[in-house]
Amino acid sequence: MGYELNRFQGDVDEELICPICSGVLEEPLQAPQCEHAFCSTCILEWLTRQPTCPVDRNPITPNQLKPVPRILRNLLSRCQIACDNAGFGCTAVVKLDMLQSHLQECEHNPKKPVHCELGCGLVVPKDELKDHNCVRELRTVMQQQQQKITEIQTEGSEHKLQISELKREVHLLKEYMKSLRASNPRLREIQTEMENSDVLRWLNSLQPARVTRWGGMISTPDAVLQAVIKRAQMDSGCPSHIVNELMENAHERRWPPGLSTLETRQLNRRQYENYVTKRIPGRQAVVVMACENQHMPPDLILEPGLVMIFAHGVE
Repeated sequence: MGYELNRFQGDVDEELICPICSGVLEEPLQAPQCEHAFCSTCILEWLTRQPTCPVDRNPITPNQLKPVPRILRNLLSRCQIACDNAGFGCTAVVKLDMLQSHLQECEHNPKKPVHCELGCGLVVPKDELKDHNCVRELRTVMQQQQQKITEIQTEGSEHKLQISELKREVHLLKEYMKSLRASNPRLREIQTEMENSDVLRWLNSLQPARVTRWGGMISTPDAVLQAVIKRAQMDSGCPSHIVNELMENAHERRWPPGLSTLETRQLNRRQYENYVTKRIPGRQAVVVMACENQHMPPDLILEPGLVMIFAHGVE
């Protein structure tokens, strides 16, 4: 997904605009025959659906894509762009090829890693420093290490047998509770109330998220990435009865009609800012729950909610 056009100083040549996302080209690639240029993310995602050029429909495959000519790269590099942290007070306007080096040093970057000077020496994001507690953080690190030691010590066959027996007992208890709910409607109502309460409690514990780069959304996350996000979600206290369903809803094959294809996402892009999003701690991912997004059109939300994973752009 390209850079937002309104971030650039002065006019941008139309040759530098991606025909797919209408942003300024980011890591561009071009088609082999017609030489139309696109953001690499945009064209690779497009080709997963149809192996043709989006402009003239000439057949192409991902392997046929090639870097854009040097003259086009030079034109891009000279474009003047506002810093990503303009919303946090940075007034810098730099050449596009200097943007990344500027961001690494930008004093207005809320996520810039800084060393705690109060005693623990840990590195924390700048915007979390005011709430940083040395004792609590060091205790967490110590507990994590102790947990690793315990896990190593309990890898013996005897402990594995005990774990297997406990899992069997948990399964039997779940089946017993299921039969009770089936025979008693009031129990079903009570469980529903408890589950809804658990969801609200979890949502209230999460920090509101601000997505600055919707174009960084990963619509087809692989199994490894989903497993990482699922673990972070569970660690955040996500109720067990919705964990798996939310993670299944992290892939576009389960998304509602308004998000299910690249074309519909482009059409609905202006509505994304209306989402109420909560950040999955420590990850470039947000959860968009139906109970917090009743104001959104039905084709942009799903029960119980969506998990959106990003390559970058979540604060």
